[in-house]
Amino acid sequence: CVHLGKGSGATRLLWSLFGACLVAAVIGYKPVVIVHGLFDSSGAFVELLRFINQSHPGTNVSVFDLFDRSSSLQPLWKQVEGFKAAIYPIMQNAANGVHFICYSQGGLICRGILSTLPDHNVHSFISLSSPQAGQYGDTNYLKYLFPQFMKFNLFHFCYTSVGQRISICNFWKDPHHMDMYMNSSDYLALLNSERTNPNSTVWKKNFLRIKKLVLIGGPDDGVITPWQSSQFGFYDDNETVVEIKDQDLYLRDVFGLKTLNARGDLFLCSMAGVEHINWHSNYTVFNTCIEKWLV
Repeated sequence: CVHLGKGSGATRLLWSLFGACLVAAVIGYKPVVIVHGLFDSSGAFVELLRFINQSHPGTNVSVFDLFDRSSSLQPLWKQVEGFKAAIYPIMQNAANGVHFICYSQGGLICRGILSTLPDHNVHSFISLSSPQAGQYGDTNYLKYLFPQFMKFNLFHFCYTSVGQRISICNFWKDPHHMDMYMNSSDYLALLNSERTNPNSTVWKKNFLRIKKLVLIGGPDDGVITPWQSSQFGFYDDNETVVEIKDQDLYLRDVFGLKTLNARGDLFLCSMAGVEHINWHSNYTVFNTCIEKWLV
C-alpha cells in the first residue's frame, strides 16, 4: 500500500499514503470488485476508481482485464466462469465480504456469479445501468453488431443455438415472441426462471446471500431499452413498460426481489441526464447512488 521515495515531497506522500491505509484498516472498507460491460475494458473505469479512492481511501479495488472489447461477445455463462475464477480468491481473503459494482452487461454476469456461487460473501451488489430484465431496442450497438437486423426481427437469429453463442442474444428479450425466448434463452430466462430451471431454489438461496441490491438507471441512458430494465421493469406485449413491482418475477419472488424488498435491502436510484457510457464517470451518480453502499 506504501511506496518509498526520496525527498520531502516523497515523505509527505509516504505519510498521506500511510494515513489512507490506516484509515482503511481502522474503518475496514470492504474490497470492491468492478465488472465491465460490452466492448469495455478496465481502462474505462479510471474515474470511478478515483471517486472510490477519494471517498474511501485505501480501498482495494479490482477491475479485471477479462473478456475485454470483442471478447465480451462470448457467451455469458463462459464469462461467468471466467470472472468467478478471478474474483473468488478476493472473496476468500475478505473476511468481512466484498462489494460488486457491475456495469451494463457486467450486471448480468454478476447475477450469474451470485446465483451459482453458494459461499459468496458479496455485501452490496450495485447494478449500474444493466439490462437486468432484458434488452429490446434499436440502438447503435445493435446496428453495429447486426446491421441486417432490427429489433422486430432479431429474434430470428438470437433464438437459435448459434445466436445463443453471442452475449447480447443471451439477454435479448422480444416481448412479441416470449415463447421463443423462454424456450431458447440459455441465460436470462434461466436466471429469471422463465424457463424450467432445476437449480432455481438453490440459485435463489445463493442470490439472497447479498445484503443490499442497488439498481441504478435513468431515462436518458440511450442504450438500455427500456431503460427501466435496469430496475427490472420491462415491456408487455404492447411495449408498455411494466414496473418492477408489477412484474411476475417480483410478485412470485422467483429469485428473491420481493424478499430483498421485504428485508429493506432493495434500492432503486434513478437519474436523468446520464447517457449510457457516462454512468461510471459521473460524480453525481457516484455521490448519489453508489458511495453510501461501499462501507
